[in-house]
Amino acid sequence: MTLYHQSQMSIRFPSHSLAVSLPLLGLALAVAGCRSLPASKPEALWTMEEARGAQVFHQKCAKCHRPTSTRSLNGPGLQALTKIKAMPSGAPPTDERITQTIQRGRTNMPATQLTDDQLSDLLAYLHTL
Repeated sequence: MTLYHQSQMSIRFPSHSLAVSLPLLGLALAVAGCRSLPASKPEALWTMEEARGAQVFHQKCAKCHRPTSTRSLNGPGLQALTKIKAMPSGAPPTDERITQTIQRGRTNMPATQLTDDQLSDLLAYLHTL
């Protein structure tokens, strides 16, 4: 009869694997905790008003604002501007507040003069972001 003698086994991880694992775990948790912003409306589905608004945006706003990113250029990125709870100023992103910011400017943003039609088209475009 053979006796099997079990020895205690310990599992050892190299210390460098822990140093690598913890930051990766933190990154995974951070990514899982982030909520992504809604996607922009595809250009192929834009109305005529939204398409005209995109032209106004590229003429008047694109030098300072990224339309489909939250990353700052000279001003804040505008992705999902009308779908978030608050604009960078902290104010809710209502059409009235956005209009006021465009027409009067704010902090480093200069006032931008637009016709009523341009403003209406621009607001329609901003809702596609």
